Amino acid sequence: MSAPDRRAMLDRTHPRLSVRRQCELVGAARSGAYRGWASPAIGDAEPADLELMRRLDELFMAWPFLGSRRMAAMLSSPEGRRRLSPAYCCISCAYRS
Repeated sequence: MSAPDRRAMLDRTHPRLSVRRQCELVGAARSGAYRGWASPAIGDAEPADLELMRRLDELFMAWPFLGSRRMAAMLSSPEGRRRLSPAYCCISCAYRS
């Protein structure tokens, strides 16, 4: 069985088996297990998330050298850096490529 076939057998939302255990059982590498699962599209995001990304984008255009911790402080985000990190990575990678 090929590696893509083994990865296709994995179920990220399985209630009892972790992705790690599933990889062990089917003989797939964990490093490749997450490669096929894409993050949700920007169009599928909640309106509050889109507003946050817009504000983050404005700050990133003004100060591209700041990290996610400083951006969270500038946005006064009550959720903190954990919520901003994925959006920050998405925005900074888009500008760098």
